[in-house]
Amino acid sequence: MKIDDLPVRDELRGQSPYGAPQLDVPVQLNTNENPYQLPEPLVARIAERVAEAARNLNRYPDRDAVELRTELARYLTRTTGFERAPEQVWAANGSNEIIQQLLQTFGGPGRSALGFEPSYQMHELISRGTGTRWIAGPRRADFTIDVDAAVAALAEHRPDVLFICSPNNPTGTAVDAATVLALHDAAQAVKPTMVIVDEAYVEFSHRESLLPLLAGRPLLVVTRTMSKAFGAAGLRLGYLAADRAVVDAVQLVRLPYHLSAVTQATALACLEHTDTLLGYVERLKAERDRVVDALRALGLDVTDSDSNFIQFGTFEDQHAVWRAILDLGVLIRDNGVPGQLRVTAGTPAENDAFLDAVRTVTKEL
Repeated sequence: MKIDDLPVRDELRGQSPYGAPQLDVPVQLNTNENPYQLPEPLVARIAERVAEAARNLNRYPDRDAVELRTELARYLTRTTGFERAPEQVWAANGSNEIIQQLLQTFGGPGRSALGFEPSYQMHELISRGTGTRWIAGPRRADFTIDVDAAVAALAEHRPDVLFICSPNNPTGTAVDAATVLALHDAAQAVKPTMVIVDEAYVEFSHRESLLPLLAGRPLLVVTRTMSKAFGAAGLRLGYLAADRAVVDAVQLVRLPYHLSAVTQATALACLEHTDTLLGYVERLKAERDRVVDALRALGLDVTDSDSNFIQFGTFEDQHAVWRAILDLGVLIRDNGVPGQLRVTAGTPAENDAFLDAVRTVTKEL
């Protein structure tokens, strides 16, 4: 029996699960992971906090994760200069669960969500999974958002949820505040619309966070993750900042005790070591910029990157180039964007191996 032989919902038929190839090769630069392992003092602190939590595993965890939300609010306030209170922050198992909770609350059957493609595929997949109709909005050829075209799409489709990904995955492009404000205002002029700004990679950006735009805009939400900048992809901890009413609303759909005591303890330990972890981010930003310059020196077209990854091309057959680079022991990502490939910024040695592979392959093109 196949999936389509089952009585699955119509909007799920013909769909494929999200995921990147996990292959055993020397250099893996395809999933936007932070290449630096957590420092030993942090590992020790995680062990201490988890041991404390383990003593009470016979009890349910803090359902509202108050201590964790308090520390996340402090982190946002300190790093952006825009004050957040714990009541204006919510946490879940990765930013994907945050997005799912938002769509369960504000999307669903009879409602729609709009995003500008190419962008993070999970926005569409979670929309479909929650019964929310997905609408693909336009981008320019350079992968930026054309405000006039976007405003026209909002007027035509009247979505209930609008996604703006900044920095955008897979292109790495950031969205300026003026564009976000124009789209937010255009959306609200049509109907009350939840505007979700996905800032999963913002710590790697050349630009400031869009978090201050929340002031006076109760239908604007900023989502983030600890997977990237905090080097904690295995933790699965995402969070949002929004008006308190939004935080209260998503709790209508969250599962009871959705964040385990171990998850909360580990995240709190990581937040104690913020300065060290953000130091690794600065290293990665420098390496990303070095790789961008090296790729351009090879004559390749490179999209400006505000993330920890780089989109580059342009190739007549990007999958053949992906395969040739893989054959040299380096795994990168073919996202299906015509002519383009994406590589995660790694350690200096990993980046050198990638650049050597690209030099070899491009000589043969």
